Amino acid sequence: MCSMGGATGVMGGMDMMGSMMIGMLFVLAVVIALAVAGGVWLGRSLARRDDNVPQVAEDPAQVELRRRYAAGEIDREEYLQRKIDME
Repeated sequence: MCSMGGATGVMGGMDMMGSMMIGMLFVLAVVIALAVAGGVWLGRSLARRDDNVPQVAEDPAQVELRRRYAAGEIDREEYLQRKIDME
């Protein structure tokens, strides 16, 4: 007569369950590693893209005009009029 209980159980019991759990943990580790690698790759490629954009030299007069407007030294109307005058 065949025994169904005990350590072996049906079709290997704990041995089969242990193998399945190890396999699932391995797959989970691979998925996490791919997600991290993809995130690193995406971050680096976005950072590189910003470096390739040529920097446009700003007009010092416009920089000063924006600074004065931000500091409240001139109002909106004066800011817009001077901005139009500079263009």
